[in-house]
Amino acid sequence: MTIWLRLLPYIGALLIGAAGSWMWQANSYGKIISDNKASFQTDLTSIANAGAAQARQAVEKQQIAEKARDDIDAKATQEKTHDLAENEKWRRAAADSARRLRIAGSCRASGGDVSSTAGATSLGDAGTVELSAASGSTVFDIRAGIIADQAALKALQTYVMNVCR
Repeated sequence: MTIWLRLLPYIGALLIGAAGSWMWQANSYGKIISDNKASFQTDLTSIANAGAAQARQAVEKQQIAEKARDDIDAKATQEKTHDLAENEKWRRAAADSARRLRIAGSCRASGGDVSSTAGATSLGDAGTVELSAASGSTVFDIRAGIIADQAALKALQTYVMNVCR
């Protein structure tokens, strides 16, 4: 037992040294962990701020695009309404017999139904063909459809050229 009594101070010193080293190391790791937590929080805040800024920019761009779309739509609708009103005015004038719908045309003797041996079978160039009221109305209906299609196409082209870029 005397040997253990002689070794006891050395064992105590060794235990005190180990405990001191362990406490110093734990303190060092604690500082590293707290630094990492602070860095993580800073990074998280900057990422959140950047995301919010990008979201704001996206919303602003969307609002600008929507306003441009609405402006294009209003202009196209106004032009279409004007053109359709003019078409309707012409339709009423033709229906009231104030105006007549005439189409320039020509008939050649070498057509499929007229023999080319007859001498005076040509009606001449630039003659006019007068349409019946029903046919004239159909022409105005077709023209109204063309006006609507052209207005939609023009609005879409303007939208693609000015907004989608």
